[in-house]
Amino acid sequence: MSHPGPAPSPLPVSLLDLSGQLGRLAAAALRERFPDAAAVPAELALSPAARPEFGDLQITGCLQLAKPLGQKPRELATLVHARVAGHPAVAKAEIAGPGYVNLTLSTAFIEGCLASLPSDPHHGIRQVHAGQRLVIDFSSPNIAKPMHIGHIRSTIIGDALQRVLRAVGYAVTADNHLGDWGTQFGKLIVAYRSWLDRAAYERDPIGELVRLYQRFVTEEKAQAEALGAAKAPPPPQAAGEGAAAAASNEDDSDEEDSAAVTPLLKAARAELAKLQQGDPENLTLWREFVTVSLREFDKTYARLGVRFDTVHGESYYHDHLAALVEELIAKGVAEPSRGAVVCPVEGAPAPLLVRKADGSFLYGTTDIATIEYRVRTYDPSRILYVVGVPQQLHFQQLFAVARKLGVRCELEHIMFGSMRFRGSDGGWTTGSTRKGNVPLLDEFIDEAVRRARSVAAEKNPELSAADLDEVARIVGVGAIKYNDLSRDRLADMNFDLDKALSLEGNTAPYMQYAYARLRSIARKAAAPGEGDGLASAAALSLREPAERALGRKLLDYPGAVEQVARTTRPHQLCEYLYELAGAVSVFYNEVPVLKAPPAERGARLLLLDRVAQTLKHGLGLLGIEVPERM
Repeated sequence: MSHPGPAPSPLPVSLLDLSGQLGRLAAAALRERFPDAAAVPAELALSPAARPEFGDLQITGCLQLAKPLGQKPRELATLVHARVAGHPAVAKAEIAGPGYVNLTLSTAFIEGCLASLPSDPHHGIRQVHAGQRLVIDFSSPNIAKPMHIGHIRSTIIGDALQRVLRAVGYAVTADNHLGDWGTQFGKLIVAYRSWLDRAAYERDPIGELVRLYQRFVTEEKAQAEALGAAKAPPPPQAAGEGAAAAASNEDDSDEEDSAAVTPLLKAARAELAKLQQGDPENLTLWREFVTVSLREFDKTYARLGVRFDTVHGESYYHDHLAALVEELIAKGVAEPSRGAVVCPVEGAPAPLLVRKADGSFLYGTTDIATIEYRVRTYDPSRILYVVGVPQQLHFQQLFAVARKLGVRCELEHIMFGSMRFRGSDGGWTTGSTRKGNVPLLDEFIDEAVRRARSVAAEKNPELSAADLDEVARIVGVGAIKYNDLSRDRLADMNFDLDKALSLEGNTAPYMQYAYARLRSIARKAAAPGEGDGLASAAALSLREPAERALGRKLLDYPGAVEQVARTTRPHQLCEYLYELAGAVSVFYNEVPVLKAPPAERGARLLLLDRVAQTLKHGLGLLGIEVPERM
């Protein structure tokens, strides 16, 4: 005796929920025919149709299940088709090709989904991770050095991810793990006491600290050359150390591996030892370096619209490191090795060094302590580290050690490639703070805003000076962010500011202009003598093919956001928003809006309002603002 199967749930108000309903119905149809088959999942996946003539959605699972079920794909498709065709949200269902089930959604369903958006505070995005805590570690600049272009990828990618992850329900703790401890401070203290220009320091404290650091490097190198002591290359372990420095493209190697210790380096080590032992004068100076650095960092973060929930540097964990190493040894996770202490890691080319022979600790030691603190304090289900590709080995080692200590939450290294810019020779380079050939981040933002202002003034000379400044700020910063986020984070990128500011192609100005144009249409519709704008529409109605196509595209937005939360690849949201902006351009070409009859005019204004709100919300999840006029 056949059974009708589970009754469809009430008509859903999102495409994702509908896909789940249809997928479960399809799977139920197969399970009833093959009750003992373990191959049938609880839900068959639905995907967007490959081409518009195939409808809106496709079920392809019958092709994969044919072999394990011993049936022809089209026979399975017949079972699925019979079950899903009667769903009230499906206008048409048909079997195609070797066993696809193509579905066309009812226009009423699309209209209903769009009508529900204004009352949804989440803009249609499901809170699938509500109740879960997540920690994301990003940016991580070094104290006493200005933020430069090398910091931008971790900062921008991390900020976009924290926004997206909050949007799907996570309780997110954004942590800026500062590089505020280590050998560079011994060098800086020596340089500060030896060569400080007080007037320059008061004008630009970070700039003067960088000058002092660079002078130390130059003077110490000269001493080494005078002694005939060439620098030895760093040992293999160094490739897995210094996550914070590598995240910001720093190349501050610890010179203690030089063939001979110079007087300057000896003095720096002595000052570092005093700092680590709590010397009051050195601690006071170190705190001053931290204070002036954070003041400058906060200004830059404010310009970028980036915020953190907590800011803990490496120094925050320093007092716990000695006990941590003893814990690692006691639990059999670490072992002595030639006077040092290492954590062997199966499958890694080298162990993780956690204490040197001289008793000092490393980035890896601090990172283990940080994981323990985050797990104990926040009880997260996931911890994400937005750090460059070169630190892959470091995180492989770190996560392996954490697992041995009993950490069970997901630990994820969100890798990204390098950002290169034009060097003085015209070639592409990542630059170096120590060599003084890397653009400072604030200078980079200034240049983007300046060029954006020039373009905006040319395109819209009617803007007031104040409006022009605001548009330039929004477009300039947005161009920097979108140029990064619109590319797969794993790829290296050559940053071309001219392309980033273009009004054509997949750029922030193009997206921002698309939004500004939509707002301009809404203002014209609401102007005196032009009708009542949105108020003239009783309901959103999709009568023309172009209207339906645009409305259908809007339904994909929550899925695009969930995809980014799942894959941690923001470029997938950029791709969706670019496609949405393209769909509205097609809409403009095919149907009138302001000159349409009153009923159609109001409905189309409602549809365009939904598009504008989606563009604004989606760009907002990327940390990008939109101008009302442009």
